[in-house]
Order: sequence, then structure tokens, then C-alpha cells
Amino acid sequence: MTEEKNKIPQLIDEVSKVILGKRDIIQLTLTAILAGGHILFEDVPGVGKTLLVKTIASAIQSDYKRVQFTPDLLPSDILGVSMFNQKENKFEFHRGPIFTTLLLVDEINRTTPKTQAALLEAMAEKSVTIDNQTYSLSDDFTVLATQNPVEFEGTYLLPEAQLDRFLLRLKIGYPSFEDELQLILGGNREEIPIEPIMSLEEITVLKKQVSQIFIHEKVANYALKLVQATREHENISLGVSPRGSEAFIRAAKAYALTEGREYVVPSDLQLLVPVIFGHRLQLKYHGKSREAELEKILNQIIKHVPVPVGR
Repeated sequence: MTEEKNKIPQLIDEVSKVILGKRDIIQLTLTAILAGGHILFEDVPGVGKTLLVKTIASAIQSDYKRVQFTPDLLPSDILGVSMFNQKENKFEFHRGPIFTTLLLVDEINRTTPKTQAALLEAMAEKSVTIDNQTYSLSDDFTVLATQNPVEFEGTYLLPEAQLDRFLLRLKIGYPSFEDELQLILGGNREEIPIEPIMSLEEITVLKKQVSQIFIHEKVANYALKLVQATREHENISLGVSPRGSEAFIRAAKAYALTEGREYVVPSDLQLLVPVIFGHRLQLKYHGKSREAELEKILNQIIKHVPVPVGR
């Protein structure tokens, strides 16, 4: 193991000091960052989404900005704007909050499609274009967006193209009784000091190691069969795209790295199926119980696609 890889459990432990009982979510968030992907947190308010991002940013010594999306938000409020400097007699570009490493977008579905689309180039290309001038973002630029799955009034559904840009869709969920008791008795968790465990340079080293994680042809075959099963299922009208299958493999490699392994195993893929496939699928028939129906279908796919035997 490299020195950077040895620090991954320490990093998860450090964040777990603040975010109680959610070690799996912390690990998956780190998985997305190491895979160079973006995350959509779809959960009810008050479960610690903002605190999770702030804590991870502190632990990896990263800059971090938060934008609250509202119906009147304009693309320039995120990207920045060119303003005329009368003294210099020229236009100057004033950078928006998107020029950061970790960008927390709160309630992404509360703003208009035009403003949502302003994020698309940045998420895909890690650059923004304003007045025919292209500006590069950080190589580690990551969007961590939130949306409330139970409140639809005054919201705008994300288009499929934008949903596909998110590597993972995660739900933090309510804490256990014991963890919540510790929360209400333990004071303000934002005041808990966080030790810097890694630097962004070390995160960059780990990202390079992700591409070197081995995946056996049989395991890659299994991954593709899981993807194809979503395209052939009788109750799915839109299955996982080729971009989604590439994301599946990339995330599996990053997850294997967080587990301290240098190779992907089928259980990695099975664990990632719900968080990678869920937001990429369109169901033919569903009512208010879409999530329950989706969970049932994904469990069927995992159960029926044969797991490869041997290495």
C-alpha cells in the first residue's frame, strides 16, 4: 500500500467524528471524489448534507463554496460576470463561486433549467465559457448537489443529460436512535475540530492510482451484463447509457481503492448498482412509490445476473 492509500481509513474515521453512523456514505462520497465524479444527495432537509461536505473539505484541506439555488438565480450568479473597468478602459471578469474545488449546490432543482444548464459544461469539461472566453476550473472540481425528494412545488426536474453527469446519487438518511441521542447530547458538531488528514496533492495521487486498479475481464463482463439488464428489463423504458457503464467501472475501481484493494470484485459492483443506476433509469410504470419499485427492479437484476466464478 502507498502512504496515501493508508490514509483513506484515517480520513473516513476523521469525518465520522462529526457525521455519526454514516461511514458507508462517507466512503461513497470519497469514492466519487477519487473517481473524478459528482454527487447528487437526494434527501430530506436536516440530515447533515452540508456538514458532510464541509467536514470532508476540512479533512482534505480543500477550498469549498456553497450556493443556495433559488428560482431567481441567474447563470452569472454561479459562473461570474464581465464588468467594465472605466479606469483601465476594459472589461474584467469577476469569477463566481463555481471557481472552487468542492462546490455544494443546495436544492439544485429549485432554480430554472437555464441556470441548471450553466453547471453542465463545468461538470462535463471542468471549464466555463463566458463572452467567448473559456476559463479552466480546478482539476479536482467536484459538484455536490442536494435536492429534496418529497417537495415538488416550485421545483424544476433535472433533465436526463444533467442527471447522467452525476456519478452517484446518495441518501444520507436519518441517524440511528443511539447516534441521534449522541447528537442531541453532544452539542454543536460544527465546532468539533477536524484534523487535516490529506492534501489535495495526495488526492491527485490517489486519483492516478484509481486508473491502475485491476479489473478482470470476467468482472468487467459481469458489470456490462448488469448494465445491459437495465436496457432489457420489461419495466424500464430508459436503461443505463454507455457513459453510465464507464462511470460504473470507474467508481468500482475507486471503491476498491477505498477498501485497500488493488482489484475490483463482484461485490463492489453489486454495492454500487443502486447509487449509480438509480438516477439513470426511467421506469415505464410507477406511481408515488417509484423508489420502492426501483429498488425491487435493481434487486431482481442483481439476483438474476450470474456472478462470475474464480478470478
